Amino acid sequence: MIPPQARRAFILENTRLQRPPHTPELVLHLADEITPIWRMTEEALAEIGLPPPFWAFAWAGGQALARYVLDHPEAVAGKRVIDFASGSGIVAIAAMKAGAADVLAADVDPFCGAALDLNAEANGVACAFTDADLLDAPPPAWAQVILAGDICYEKPLAARVIAWLGEARANGATVLIGDPGRSYFPREGLDKLAEYQVPTTRELEDMEVKKTAVWALPEARP
Repeated sequence: MIPPQARRAFILENTRLQRPPHTPELVLHLADEITPIWRMTEEALAEIGLPPPFWAFAWAGGQALARYVLDHPEAVAGKRVIDFASGSGIVAIAAMKAGAADVLAADVDPFCGAALDLNAEANGVACAFTDADLLDAPPPAWAQVILAGDICYEKPLAARVIAWLGEARANGATVLIGDPGRSYFPREGLDKLAEYQVPTTRELEDMEVKKTAVWALPEARP
C-alpha cells in the first residue's frame, strides 16, 4: 500500500491544474491522457489489471452533476451530503462551494482521497473522505443528500448502486445522479432535472461532447 504522502506526490508529478470545461469555476489536478497515467498507477502499485484512474479525469456525469449543484445551491445548502464514487472530488467540491454543511466523499480507490485533498485545497474548501465500500452497509441515516456521477458503466455495480440509492431515497435522502447515457443506466423511474452538452475528450469518451443529464430519484409512489 502506498502511503498518503506518496500518493499526493504521485498525483502532483503526473497531473496538472486544469479547469474542467463545464465547471470553469473549479480547478482540479487532472491528467491529459488516460493510458500513460493508468500504466504508471499500475507500476506504482505493482499491480496489473487495475481499473482506470477515475480520480485523474473530470468525467461527463460528474461535470454535469457539479454544474447542477453550482447552479442550484439550494439542493445542498446547509445539508449533510455524500458524494458517492467521488473520483476527483469534483462533485464534493462543488457541493461545498454551494454551501453544503459538510460533505463525505466516498470511493474505494484510496488514490481518490489524495486527489480529493489536493483538489479541495486548490478550491479553498475541505471535504471528508472514506475508501470504505458504502454498498456493504445501509445508507447512512445522517445523509440528507447523496450525489452520484457516472455510476452505471458496469452492469453488476449499476444494479447494486441503484438499489442502494433507492434505499437512501426511501429513508428520506435526496438522491441526484449525473449520467451521460451509460449502457446500464435505468431508463425509467427517475425524474430528469437538467440536460447539458458536456465537452469531454476522445481519451475518455466516444465523442467530444456528451449529452449528459442530471436525474433525481423520485419519492416512492404508492
